[in-house]
Amino acid sequence: MHVALTGATGFLGLRLVRELFGRHHSLTVLAHAGSGGAFERIARFLELTGAPAELIAELPDRLRVVETDLEQPRLGLPTAVFQRLADELDVIWHSAADINLDGDLAQLRRVNVEGTRQVLELAAAGCRRPIVYHVGTAFVGGARRDGVIYEDELDDAYGFENGYEQSKYEAEVLVRAWSLAHGRPVVVLRPSVLVTDLPAHPELPKHPLQFIDQIAQASLSRVDLPGIGLGGPRIPEGNRPVVRVPGHPLGHLNLMPVEHAARVMVRLASGKPSGQVDTYHVVHDHDVPATTMTAAMEQLAPIRVKLVEKRPLDPSPLETVADLYPGFTPYLNHRRRFDDTRVRTLLGPTLSGIRVDLDYLLAGVRSKKQTTASSSRW
Repeated sequence: MHVALTGATGFLGLRLVRELFGRHHSLTVLAHAGSGGAFERIARFLELTGAPAELIAELPDRLRVVETDLEQPRLGLPTAVFQRLADELDVIWHSAADINLDGDLAQLRRVNVEGTRQVLELAAAGCRRPIVYHVGTAFVGGARRDGVIYEDELDDAYGFENGYEQSKYEAEVLVRAWSLAHGRPVVVLRPSVLVTDLPAHPELPKHPLQFIDQIAQASLSRVDLPGIGLGGPRIPEGNRPVVRVPGHPLGHLNLMPVEHAARVMVRLASGKPSGQVDTYHVVHDHDVPATTMTAAMEQLAPIRVKLVEKRPLDPSPLETVADLYPGFTPYLNHRRRFDDTRVRTLLGPTLSGIRVDLDYLLAGVRSKKQTTASSSRW
């Protein structure tokens, strides 16, 4: 069976590579043209995460890299090369995406929507009629902040919190229309926010929540208190400046360990698709309170975080720094949950055995100089 994967060097994609090698002998990676080093990055990830030495040794024979451009017709390939690639494939995993929550919608569409269109064209051109596994996001649920989001729902009635959500919604609409028009099965996998407790490493993609640490580090330069700094004396609670952050005290967010998400996705791919569009929420069995997110900020910087109903009209310099990633802030108001009945029906309880709590978050988002034992994790 010939399998192709986009986004293979991304935060999720690298984990998918490892899981797919557990089920398939060979893998074709559709890497971004001009980025270079996809093979080396994948090999390094496998080494750093303790993959079997046998797999790493066999990698030159089992992994093929094809440089493509998702924003160009035929993936930027010559017509004959594109057709030859299409005719080889039995399965296409589309994981590549621009995940910048504060990104410009037009740019996000170029990757997330038009890139999806080009992958679907590849699937349509292939004589083997490959099945498509499209990695979307549970956040196509948009700006609905309470209630239950079901796996079959795809509705823009509530609007979106940011351009990323909208672009991924539009991509999934495109996927459904393509499946209907071509009479072809597509499996849509909707993960929640993907996280890990492995410390940051300069040779690996950033943790999606590492911006919390970046905000904390920026905050350190704005707090004029003696002794503040990494490794310096602990600032008494009463002396810490208060940072007002929009959020609900009962808010919660679903954070899914990325290794477990990749495992669940590949397990779902072992089943027989219905022939239409099958959608699955790949989510954790418990949510993380918004107060845990703010507690992480308080652990990383000498501040006190206060959740408030709305963004302050008179933000302090410190509050301005804390709003460096405004596309994420609305999620601290969310009280909804994602239904994953279909996943549980097929796989049974998909418990990872990992509880995403404050310690877990801190382990994965601390900067290198804050993590005293990071080398032992690799």
